Parts: sequence; structure tokens; C-alpha cells
Amino acid sequence: MTSVTQAPAAGEKGHIDPAAAFVPVQTRSERPSSFEPADFGTPSGREVNWKHTPLEPLQPLFVDEPGATGVVAVEVSAPAGLEQARLRVGDAPRGEVFRPEDLPSAIAWAQESEAPLLRIPAGVELDAPVVVTLRGTGGVAHAHVVIEAMPNARGTVILRHEGTAAHAQNVEIIARDGSALTVVSLQRWDDDAVHAAAHQARVDRDASLTHVVVSLGGGVVRVNPSLELAGSGAEGRMYGLSFADSGQHLESQVYLHHKGPHTVGDVLYKGALQGESAHSVWIGDVLIGPDAVGTDSYEANRNLVLTDGARADSIPNLEIETGDIQGAGHASATGRFDDQQLFYLQARGIPETEARRLVVLGFLAEIVQKMGVDELTDELLAAIEAELAAGAQA
Repeated sequence: MTSVTQAPAAGEKGHIDPAAAFVPVQTRSERPSSFEPADFGTPSGREVNWKHTPLEPLQPLFVDEPGATGVVAVEVSAPAGLEQARLRVGDAPRGEVFRPEDLPSAIAWAQESEAPLLRIPAGVELDAPVVVTLRGTGGVAHAHVVIEAMPNARGTVILRHEGTAAHAQNVEIIARDGSALTVVSLQRWDDDAVHAAAHQARVDRDASLTHVVVSLGGGVVRVNPSLELAGSGAEGRMYGLSFADSGQHLESQVYLHHKGPHTVGDVLYKGALQGESAHSVWIGDVLIGPDAVGTDSYEANRNLVLTDGARADSIPNLEIETGDIQGAGHASATGRFDDQQLFYLQARGIPETEARRLVVLGFLAEIVQKMGVDELTDELLAAIEAELAAGAQA
């Protein structure tokens, strides 16, 4: 039997499978960008970068309208030597690195008329961290922040988030030649806060950036850092710590791009979860580009599930476009308490509750130590203790 396919007549269109009309972005490096909110459709949950995120709480951040004045109060505590300015669109270095990759980010870019600039001048070493406290009072707010370390500068910037708000935030980070910069984003929001942040950074020749995301509070918190090791000898360290309680969604989509030769990357995110419907999402993408010869890179995500009903999604991805590298790898692990560790501690007379506390503290304390920010060490360890105590009482 011979089958014949009838070609469509002139002016007619052949049948197109609707499913074939939607082609998702398959790799992190292909993700489109635009400064125009209209170029992004409202997320439906089918997009690769939104499919793990609860969209309903984020709806206020999908509307391209100005937020109310004074929704987020900002206080800057800075040592001598820090330079501060305001940057309109077109004022350098705003936009030198940052390209919005989703709707909330594009809206935040458009709605922030004057972006604050925090600049560490060339050759200056700050003797104390810059602390930017953002305290939400309720409502919708947008922000674009630029952090710049000039050549051979040294310093630490801490972004503290407290109170409540629906906050869309962009953070643009530039570590110029020979600089050493640490940026910490600390989320200690109230339980009803919603926070969608995009951090994009470039690290130039022989410079280093330590980027840390600590998410402890908020209802839905999504902080997505992207780091490009652009210059020869650039180093990037991306660390994260999260503790999700019942009803919380804490998410980070991490992107590390080795672009220049002889770059070093280290990514480690750790999370603990307790309570019904506690949810964490970690997606880690590493791209070693064709010119990134001599690269040494590793990424890992580890999660400790403390109770039934909690869920951790962990997705590591690695793209390598050159065969001349020192090493590259990735790992992911999610599990419950190590029974052998508990047995070891209990066998030495430590009660089970205390043994569990010690295991969790030891698990998460590694990130606190890697941060290298002494001013936050005691606070974060105390916050983890408080999370555990609250879970034990629930």
C-alpha cells in the first residue's frame, strides 16, 4: 500500500504540533537577556528557570509598575574609604556587567531610576565590612545595586534583608584587576516576605570574588547568582547556606562561567530542612568556555532533611568546551541524619536531642567558616541554633 502526503495548497499552512512550537532553553549559556520587561512574558511555570518556583506569591513582581515609596528603608554603615554615588541608566558602570534574564529583573532595572553605587577605590583596603541594611515595611519594591572593587582594592559588603516586602532586586558586582571582594547576601525576612534577586558578577585578571547567599527567613526567597571569571587567573568562590522551615521556599540558581584562562572556581551550597512542605531548590550550572584553558573547578550541593514532609531539589550541570583543563567536577547529595554519627555521639553519653543539634551545626558551620566574615559568625551560628530549637518545639 502506497501512502501519499498531500502538500498544503498555496496560502494554507500545514499542520504544526503545538508541543513543537515551544522549544525550551536547554543550556544555561543560551538564556536570553533584555533590559525591556516587554521582551519577557509572564512566567507560566513551563520555563526551565521557573519550573521549580511557586509563582503565585511572586505575582506582584511580574507587574511593570512603580512600587510605593519607602517600602524598603535602607541604612548604610561603611568605614572610611568607601565611595557612594547614584547611577541613572547610561551612567557607568551601571550595565557594564548586568543583563536581566527574567521579568522581575528587567522590571527592577527599569523601575530603579537611580541605582546606588558602592565603590572601593583603587588600592584601598577597607578595615571593616560595609553593611547595607534593607528593612521592608510592606508593599512592592524594586532595586538595582552596583558594587565595584577598583584595581587592587580589598573589602567586604554585607546586604542584610529584614522585615517584610515583595522585593525584586538586582545586584551588579565588578571585581577589577587584582582586587579581592567578598559579597554576602543575608536573608532574615519575616515569614510573609517575597524576595526575587538576580546577582551578576564579573571577576577580572588576578582578582577574586567570594559570593555568599544565606537564606534563613522569608516565605519565598529566590536569590540567583551568576559569576563570570573573565580575566586570566581570576578566582570565584560561591557559597550558600539555607535553613527551610515549614511552608518556606528557599531557592538559588547558581551559574559559574569560566571564560578566561587559568581560572579557579569553588561552589558549595548546603541546606537543612525541617517541617511540612519545607522546600529548597538548588540548580548549579558551570560552563568552562573554549578559552578557559587550565581551569580548576568544582561545585557541590548537600542537603540535610530533618523531618518528613520536607523536600530538596538539587540539579548540578556541567558544560566543558575545552579539553585543556586541570580539573572539573560536580556533586549533589540529599539525605537524613547519619545514624552512625548519632550512635557515636550517644554512645559517649550525649542525649539524642543534643547529638542531633551537634550534627546539624557541624554540617552547616562549614559554610560559616568558609565565608571568612568574623562579624557574622556568632550571629549565624545562633540563628541555626534558634531554627533547631523552634523545630524541636513544633
